[in-house]
Amino acid sequence: MEAKKLVILGSINSDHILNVTHFPLPGETVSGNHFQTVFGGKGANQAVAAGRCGANISFLACLGNDDIGRKAKTQLMTDNIDINNIELIEEEATGVALIFVDKKAENIIGIHSGANGRLDTQYVERHASIIKNADSLLMQLESPLDSVLKAAKIAKQERVQVILNPAPAQELSDELLALIDIITPNETEIEYLTGIKVTDDNEAQKAANCLHHKGINIVLITLGSRGVWVSQYGEEGFLVPAFSVNAVDTIAAGDTFNGAFITALLEDKPIVHAIKFAHAAAAIAVTRVGAQPSIPWRHEVDTFLSNQ
Repeated sequence: MEAKKLVILGSINSDHILNVTHFPLPGETVSGNHFQTVFGGKGANQAVAAGRCGANISFLACLGNDDIGRKAKTQLMTDNIDINNIELIEEEATGVALIFVDKKAENIIGIHSGANGRLDTQYVERHASIIKNADSLLMQLESPLDSVLKAAKIAKQERVQVILNPAPAQELSDELLALIDIITPNETEIEYLTGIKVTDDNEAQKAANCLHHKGINIVLITLGSRGVWVSQYGEEGFLVPAFSVNAVDTIAAGDTFNGAFITALLEDKPIVHAIKFAHAAAAIAVTRVGAQPSIPWRHEVDTFLSNQ
């Protein structure tokens, strides 16, 4: 029996990462102690996480028709991802992210969308059949919002499950929220969406209820090293704790979680098992440097879980 079909729609960036002891203040220059250029972008990171974890995945994305774009496309193919629908855009540069990582493993990021901005509604329409034939559609917010909405509408019409990782944080219309089955905000993003600052379990449930009232069935609030608050409509929420590891770099931890989570869910694992699987993948990722280079393969996640 063929594995259930996952489609990810999202961004691809070339990440330029500088490790510093502290983030610079306005007007301050800081010296870095390590620099690297790797492939990233929320869409690509989540696609790589799903591909390496064994998902049957197609990726909808746009790259510049430049050297970086062609290399990124080749790289994604080695991560068990169907890249046939990734378009190379003439006269657009591949997206770029400039990232500082401090000694606490926290990061600050600036992005130039480049070719990612060409993932427009016309692109979504050209590839509508891919979405219609999927079991699940996973998206983030580094793509144009009207394209995210368009893809969600196509998926909803065909009863394809819609998962949204609402990152980077921004306000979203009730029209879009009503089309989502599962949403995975972090503390910053949930506050943007609901106006509620999640300081404890009580506030987490209050924020989740706010999104349930907008039509979302399952809310997963990622709380960093604490774990994930899980709330299903009409049920009492609860915390699924994260695994404790020594983090060196949190870039792509959330993306790894999302890609691994939906992979496990499409294997019909119960939601708590899927979250623990995703926690394991993210735990491995934060012990490594960079975005995609840090994302583990399936055998590594399975080994990690068997040792817990």
